[in-house]
This record gives sequence, C-alpha cells and structure tokens, in this order.
Amino acid sequence: MAGGAVVTGIPDAFFVPLGRAEPGTERFSSTERFSSTEQFSSTERTTSLWAPTMQHGAPPSALLLRALERVEARSDVRVTRVVVELLGPVPIADIVVRSWVERPGKNIELVAAELWATTATGVDRAVARGTAWRMTTEDTAAVAHAADRQLAPLTDASLHSWGGRWKSGYLDNIEVQALGSIDADGPGLVWARPKTALVLGETMTPLERLFSIADIANGVGASLDLDHWTFLNTDLTVHVFRIPDGEWVGVAAETSVGPDGVAMSAGVLHDEHGPVGRIAQTVLVRPRS
Repeated sequence: MAGGAVVTGIPDAFFVPLGRAEPGTERFSSTERFSSTEQFSSTERTTSLWAPTMQHGAPPSALLLRALERVEARSDVRVTRVVVELLGPVPIADIVVRSWVERPGKNIELVAAELWATTATGVDRAVARGTAWRMTTEDTAAVAHAADRQLAPLTDASLHSWGGRWKSGYLDNIEVQALGSIDADGPGLVWARPKTALVLGETMTPLERLFSIADIANGVGASLDLDHWTFLNTDLTVHVFRIPDGEWVGVAAETSVGPDGVAMSAGVLHDEHGPVGRIAQTVLVRPRS
C-alpha cells in the first residue's frame, strides 16, 4: 500500500474499492480477529477544510458505517448508535477497513471497525475507529414518537454557496440548502445531500447517506469566525431511533464553546418526514496564528 496515493482522474466517488485484503499479501494482513478486511483508494473529493492532505470527517465516518452495517450482517438487526473516533488526520491515501463483532448477542450486539492507513511519516496505524450497537427490530409503529421538532421543509430552503475559507474537496461534493443564514445567531439549519457516491459502483444505504453528511454539524452549528479560529471535531456520536428515508439529510446544530479551548457541537438529524436521531461532537478550538 502506498501512503498518500490519490486516485487520478477523480472518480465520481469518495472511495474506490481495491478488493479484499488477503492474508500475507500486504502489511495490513487479516487476522482471526477480523471478520472482514477491505481496501479502498481515497479520492480528492474527501479533502478537508482544514488541510489539503487530510479527509473531512464525513467520508471516513460513512465508510466506517458501511463496515459496521455489513460485518456478519443479519436481517433481523439494525444499527442504533454509532461512535466514531478520529484518531488523527485521515490521509487522502489508500485505506484498509477492518471490521469485526466485538460482543455477539441474540438481541443486542456490538460491532467495531477501524480505518488503517500509512501516515505521512511512513507509519501504518489506525486513523479512525467506529463502534455500533445493533439491535433486533420489532413493530412499534403504534407508539412511534419523535421528541424533537420537525425541521422546516426543503421547499423553504435556498441553495447555500460556500464562501471565503469554506472551500474543500468534500464541501464541493455536497449540495447544501440553507434555512436562513448559517452564520446567524442560534442553531444552523440546513438540508444537504452528497453529489457523489460513497464507494464507486455502489448505491448508498440510508445510513451511509446519513453519515456522509452528519459530520457537517460542527460547521453548520459553528459560532466562531473561520478567519480567526479553527474548530476541529475529534469524534461524533450518533443515535438513530428511525432509519432515514430519501436523499436529503436535515441538520439542525449549534456549538457551545467553553473557556478553555474545548467546545461541543450538538444537533438533530432529519429526513423529510421528521427527526431521525441526534448527533454530538467534541471540538478542539484554537485561534489562528
């Protein structure tokens, strides 16, 4: 695997599949612990706002979610809560995805996945990790209820154009319709959808689509001036009480900033029928030099 390898020609996807990793064929060989090991090339469509050599948090989060849904898949369970830890900059490089069942169970099981890459210093390591609870499903439609208010409809929104420092490969590959100004006081309110595939040749699942957008909550809810501050989230925790439907993801988010360089972004995720879950992110806040 060559660290830093960027797909030439920029295929219409965040990632390009390279097949399953076979034991002994490369440095990230399979072991008995892993139920699945796959390889992908990252494209420049994943590029972060913060540096041209690192990925935005959304594409790797969605790639982890893909693994968490697929590992030893069962038709009677679904993902209910996902925690993604960004263990450092995720490079725009070849990525190996390892996934396994951490805690099997009849009704509740914990699954895990890691993204491995060769860093700029030539070290092979996990750059992101995800865990998810998967639970068996049951018909509770008669008592279904959403505690959060429904987001204003997409018909009330207008196309949002990123300006100033708000430019990156990832942001260029999502469409955002804003409900008012993102820079205004109070929560940021947007509808968004990816304009490219997660994995080349695949159609996103509803949760893959949700996670290809969810990480923008930190930016949508930011109250800080991007010309004077940086605010990178180190994680995201998403609770999903209803599987989303449709191509649009609604995000209503706001960031609370503490006095010592730490912030918290919190928000509600929606589809066009109403809320589907909540997201929280820990944010590192620093003044620009």
